[in-house]
This record gives sequence, structure tokens and C-alpha cells, in this order.
Amino acid sequence: MPLVNVMVNGKAYTLGCGDGEEAHLKELAALVDVKVREAQSMVGSQTSDTKLLLTAALLLADEHNEALEKLGASSDTAGTFADERAALTGKADAAESIAAEALEAAAARVEAIAARMA
Repeated sequence: MPLVNVMVNGKAYTLGCGDGEEAHLKELAALVDVKVREAQSMVGSQTSDTKLLLTAALLLADEHNEALEKLGASSDTAGTFADERAALTGKADAAESIAAEALEAAAARVEAIAARMA
């Protein structure tokens, strides 16, 4: 298990991760560091590390929740579009059948006229 050194709020932490996940862990730690600094500006610099990390976690959880809500809304919209596409496909298939029947009827009339002329 690789060990990765990360910095959060000016403090160094050594964390373990899966093989090949080192860069991803560093990116996540950088995101947490940004949120900790944001939390620090909200609650003040004299706040305990625990409260600071809790506030940062709540900020991240709020963003996560908003993203899930947007994803749900997007899924609902995609479902609506899929339903509309299915309805339009059905209408197009029906129109194609009507056109094919009309063309067959016209061809039959042309053949009947041609047979009478012959």
C-alpha cells in the first residue's frame, strides 16, 4: 500500500491508498484543504481543528448533496426526453405505414390504368 504525504491547513499528513491512486488522493486532499480554508474564513482562525474539519466536511457534503439533486433533475429530464423520443418514433412509424399504404394504393391504380390501356 503506497503512502502519500498531503498538506491540509498547513499540516502534513501521511495517508495510505491503493496502487495508482496517489495522484487522486493528492487531488482530494487539495480539495479538502480548500474547504478547510473556506471553513476557517467562516468560523475564524481560533477554532479547533476538529470544528474546522467538521465545517469543511459539511461544506463538501452540501456540495455533494447539490450535485446529487442536479443529477436527479437531469435524470428526470433525460427520462422525459426518452419518453418523448419514443412517442415521436411511434408517430413516425405510423406515418411511414400510412405513406407506404398510400403509395401501394397509388401503384395499384397506376397498374390498373396501365392494364386497361394495354
